[in-house]
Amino acid sequence: MKKTLIIFDIDGTLVFSNKVDSQCFAETYDKVYGRPFPSIDWRRYPHVTDHAIFHSVIREQFGRPCEPGEIEAFQNHFVELLEQKRKEQPEGFREVPGARETVLRLLGHPDYAVGIGTGGWHRPACLKLNHVNIPLENIYLSAADGKETRKAIIEEAVHFSKQKHRSFERIVYVGDAVWDVRTTRNMSMNFVGIRKDGDVDVLRREGAAVVLEDFSDHDAFLRAVQTAVPPKKNQERGTI
Repeated sequence: MKKTLIIFDIDGTLVFSNKVDSQCFAETYDKVYGRPFPSIDWRRYPHVTDHAIFHSVIREQFGRPCEPGEIEAFQNHFVELLEQKRKEQPEGFREVPGARETVLRLLGHPDYAVGIGTGGWHRPACLKLNHVNIPLENIYLSAADGKETRKAIIEEAVHFSKQKHRSFERIVYVGDAVWDVRTTRNMSMNFVGIRKDGDVDVLRREGAAVVLEDFSDHDAFLRAVQTAVPPKKNQERGTI
């Protein structure tokens, strides 16, 4: 029997980490380069991935491409600061209600495979998942390392999954942001929205058909996965 592949975003979808993560990114940049980070309004960047954002800012402020080893050096400081904030402000890395239990139940179910497609780099992603005790074993994880677009990240997660399972009856992406809706719409991929603050209309206005507040009702989430469709097309063009 063919499985359903469910690919999750991390920040704002599985973990309450957007605010601290963004502040740490900007603070790390200030520390490493001695100048303020332009903006943590990710909508201003051509693509909302750590790779694209970092490259965009380096080009904007220094008029050059990234040098060899520059991203790794930045990540070293970034991950160190995230580790520090995780200990000082553990509430800033809380699990979205029901996220861990949902992932564990899916991993234990023969009809599902679990992937992660995150716009963040791999090392910070693993730190945040470990913090809320979401296991990495048997999860097909694709992160932003070396990838400009969220489309490329999701495609890699699908590729990793198909190396083990060959094909799927359904593929569903679960995310919280407008760029998740726009990416899956452009890919004609089934989408389930998560809006932990309850402002579900943000994603519905973008064309998402199904939006939940969290994973606390596991049966409701599975129904959402089973009925998920690609977001509707609209006339807006935006950051992905």
